[in-house]
Amino acid sequence: MRRYLSVWFPEWSLDRLRRVRRHPTDSLAERPAKARPFVLYEKSAHGLIVAATNEAARTSSLQPGLRLADARATLPDLTAEEVDRESDEESLKALASWLVRFSPLVALDGNDGLILEVTGCSHLFGGEACMAAELSLRLKAAGYGHRLAFAGTRGAAYALARGEALEDTPAILQSGSEQEGLENLPVSQLRLSDAAFTLLRRFGLTRIGQLYEIDRKALARRFHSREAADAVCMRLDQALGYRNEPFEPFRPPSDYIESLPCPEPLADSAGIHAGLTLLTGKLCRALDAAGLGAQSFVLRAFRSDGEVLTLRVNAALPVRTPDHVLRLFGDKAESIDPGFGIDLLQIEAFRTAAMTAGSRPLSGELAQNDIDETALAALADRINARLGEGSVTVTVPVARHPVDLAEETWPYAGKIMDGVLPAAGMKGLRPIRVFDRAERVEVMAQVPDGPPLSFVWRRVVRRVVRADGPERIAPEWWTYFPPRAGEAKSLPRARDYYRVEDADGRRYWVFREGIYGDRRGTAPDWFVQGLFA
Repeated sequence: MRRYLSVWFPEWSLDRLRRVRRHPTDSLAERPAKARPFVLYEKSAHGLIVAATNEAARTSSLQPGLRLADARATLPDLTAEEVDRESDEESLKALASWLVRFSPLVALDGNDGLILEVTGCSHLFGGEACMAAELSLRLKAAGYGHRLAFAGTRGAAYALARGEALEDTPAILQSGSEQEGLENLPVSQLRLSDAAFTLLRRFGLTRIGQLYEIDRKALARRFHSREAADAVCMRLDQALGYRNEPFEPFRPPSDYIESLPCPEPLADSAGIHAGLTLLTGKLCRALDAAGLGAQSFVLRAFRSDGEVLTLRVNAALPVRTPDHVLRLFGDKAESIDPGFGIDLLQIEAFRTAAMTAGSRPLSGELAQNDIDETALAALADRINARLGEGSVTVTVPVARHPVDLAEETWPYAGKIMDGVLPAAGMKGLRPIRVFDRAERVEVMAQVPDGPPLSFVWRRVVRRVVRADGPERIAPEWWTYFPPRAGEAKSLPRARDYYRVEDADGRRYWVFREGIYGDRRGTAPDWFVQGLFA
């Protein structure tokens, strides 16, 4: 079940202004008990109206929506200032970026709130109550008055935060109980338009619970339009969890993004490729001017029907060459369906990093490394572009004793990591082919402390003429746990590895699991682990 956290700031514009003006003589810096009546106003179709009021102004019956002239008539010494919606929005976005420490999914919720999807996040703080306490403590230290509410739907969390939540006590509604938890809240908490809310009040519908039993067709007949009735039903269904609600996380705009508006919609792949070529050149020039490269590029195509098509490609190393970026997209750009036309193309760079410009050696003898990692990364990018992401991999060693667990396969990240290639002193000690699972062999002539004289593998008798070893690999004793009562579990045993050659010149990597007389089971078993070239 999904969980949402709604964060509402009842006095967002005032709190932001208080943070800007932290002077002790300023009336806005004083808390409500000592502050003078103060309001923020904004322009509207009916003239100047009150947008926000402090506690002293509300005590004198001044509320948002009141005409500023009427407010001044009520309080002649009223202090007023025009609200700065642009600064309020910028500060709210900055706070949304800061809240990613609580959840990676944060979205703006109106001009005075935020919504977080906290599914799977609350346990990191000890539960939702502890998470709310930590968040509330930080918001109080920043000077923001707030209300918090948890619920299983975004609409329910929104309604609770603006209805029942207190600053020191968050409202927590368990998933599945939205109907009972919202029935006594006012219908104004359903995020309805002013006209729909006014009409519901005119019908005597003031609580959300009163909408549960009303027939949808009867509700539609009471409204002047079907769209208004559908909006009420949609908000109600979203709050109760009967209908999904889209959640678009907030993401700060990238510093490296280029857009191409199309006066005439692009209708074919040739136009898309030409637009992509132009955008890639502009983006790479911007990256080059900053001395940066990018490892991820996203192409977005905004179609005239409102749909947005997204295409993402990745590079092994940061790049900023237009030809390289175009090769990454390759034939993928042709998969974009223009539909009735594309009105806007946009390309964005992610995972940027500094790129140091250097000269290439004149010859391989002068190079400090015999592997050209830049050329290798470019080759890997072409293969991944053709075969798909993750097609190029590298095998890296892992600190494990068992041979079949001592290495892992990772996607190629643009660099040959230390230890990936075998060291010079290890040549010949490991076979060119190692089986994922060792294959059991039947030893016909055993030597207690040496290699077998002959063995049967895959129904063929192999007579050993040369042997080298043993190389003993001890078991991982720290992974062994004593068996429970009534449970049989064998003790881990050491392995002795030998490199042997048969009469036909074939070489094998065999091992004996267990040592004679180790008292850890029956007689040792023999296996083939790999083959030498």
